[in-house]
Amino acid sequence: MSDDGLDYEALFQQAPCGYLLTDDDGTITAVNDTFLSWSGFTRADLLATPLHQLLPASDQFLYTMHCIPQLHLIGSVEEQALEVIDRHGVRRAALMSATRVPESEGAPALVRVGIFGAHQRRRYEQHLLQARRQAEESEARRAAAEAGLQHLASHDALTGLLNRTALITALDAALAGAAPGWRAVVFFVDLDHFKAVNDSLGHAAGDELLSSVARRLQDAARDPLRVSRLSGDEFVIVETVNGATGVDEVSEMAGRLLSALQEPLMIEGLEVVVSASIGAAVCEDGDTPERLLRRADIAMYQAKASGRNTWELHDPSQSDPAVDRLQLLGELRHAISDGELRVYYQPRVNLRDGRLTGVEALVRWEHPSRGLLPPSDFIGLAEESGLIRELGAWVLNEAVAQAMRWADEDPARGPVEMAVNLSTRQLADPELPRRVASVLGRHGFDPSLLTLELTETSLMVGPEAALRALSALKALGVGLAVDDFGTGYSSLTYLRQFPIDELKIDRSFVSGLGVNSGDSAIVASCVQLAHAVGIKAVAEGVETEGQREALIDLNCDLAQGYHYARPLPAAELASWFAMEPTEMVHTIGGAAG
Repeated sequence: MSDDGLDYEALFQQAPCGYLLTDDDGTITAVNDTFLSWSGFTRADLLATPLHQLLPASDQFLYTMHCIPQLHLIGSVEEQALEVIDRHGVRRAALMSATRVPESEGAPALVRVGIFGAHQRRRYEQHLLQARRQAEESEARRAAAEAGLQHLASHDALTGLLNRTALITALDAALAGAAPGWRAVVFFVDLDHFKAVNDSLGHAAGDELLSSVARRLQDAARDPLRVSRLSGDEFVIVETVNGATGVDEVSEMAGRLLSALQEPLMIEGLEVVVSASIGAAVCEDGDTPERLLRRADIAMYQAKASGRNTWELHDPSQSDPAVDRLQLLGELRHAISDGELRVYYQPRVNLRDGRLTGVEALVRWEHPSRGLLPPSDFIGLAEESGLIRELGAWVLNEAVAQAMRWADEDPARGPVEMAVNLSTRQLADPELPRRVASVLGRHGFDPSLLTLELTETSLMVGPEAALRALSALKALGVGLAVDDFGTGYSSLTYLRQFPIDELKIDRSFVSGLGVNSGDSAIVASCVQLAHAVGIKAVAEGVETEGQREALIDLNCDLAQGYHYARPLPAAELASWFAMEPTEMVHTIGGAAG
């Protein structure tokens, strides 16, 4: 066995033709089994025997006078016709080929002789033909395997579309190969509510839907080979448009893609209607494939924000929202420690006698370059990032401290009640009761003067955990309120289950009072529901006299909104206190609003 794992001795012995090795004088030094079987000789018969003795006289002359000189001259003899006398004296026609190997590094010269009988010749040819076919088949299988691997490496296994790697290659080619006056355009397609199909019908149905969408996009595209599946339910189509009529072409293409997807599909025996949000981006000078994709992705999210089932074209002058959010998040972290947050207070009024009963504190951000930012510009970011816990803790501490400052400034007015909004993340914090108790203790604030506001959603994300948290807070002696009531679950069950003291009706319903009968009915139901479980009803966003009168007719307890006052800094709120009798003022505070 050789170092490369091949058994050359076995190959020699079992070769399809007779093989012999001789020295330079023609004396046989080795012979294979095939020749022995064909000639009938034994190995002992032939070793050390001159090769020409196996030939008749005429062929001996040919071998010694022609073959041996030619071997020494050019090193080979090709298929010389001759006869070989076998062990029984029978002459057997054969073809002989020979090759001389010169002396090398001390090894003597040798001659390799191949002798083919007619039968062996046929076997040899068949062997060569079979080997060639096997080699061809092996090469075909290898080529097919390589093609298959290349396809898998560049195509999505489910839909057969280009994958992300191949998409980048296609975009590179489109950017580099665009003719003068033409530009590449990318359509980023994201299916609307695809998760609902997966969750309700299962992943097999989701895969069937994705495959159907892939075929429709290929049918709608100008070049079906430029349609790709980026990931999940995201698809990308690469096209080229004329620079002069680009916007019109993009609009026509986007409309065609939306229309192709809107035809109903039958999935698992159910009719499913698919819609998508599409972002388009036309190549600008200096765009890379990744940047062009990113711009189309930004436009796609703008389409989703516009109501879905539509498309948007990216404006190159726009900044990247993701980059803006990261920058804003970093600035917000510093804003808390650098004292850039402010708390504004909006008065609340008792609807029965029109007196001021308190204020709601709303956080603002005094941004160094953007000015005073409302909570809608940063509270969502704080909630997503987890920074809301730190921000909410600051608001709680500031609101309680301000209530104590008001009490110290005018002892005759009495203590000020304070309520602070809690986010979903804050409510889920097991340390929340301890944090609230710490703030109360630090400022010597009476727990009965503190009310905490929570949204319906935060209560229902984890009802059992929420109940434990609220019970612990209630044990401290604080009050609890449900904010933006009517926008979430609005269930009588949780109002009875949770220790709630106050229900705040969302401004979206209050704005329809006296105008929309449906909104009026909802507000009336919310007031009745609150009173039925023994808690106060508060109307948010009261902006007109008509809304105030309607709320009085509905027996709502408290109201707040621009009809009374906008949110004010603490110092400006003193004028409100000066107009009211020297009685307890209830102040409602929050991290957002």
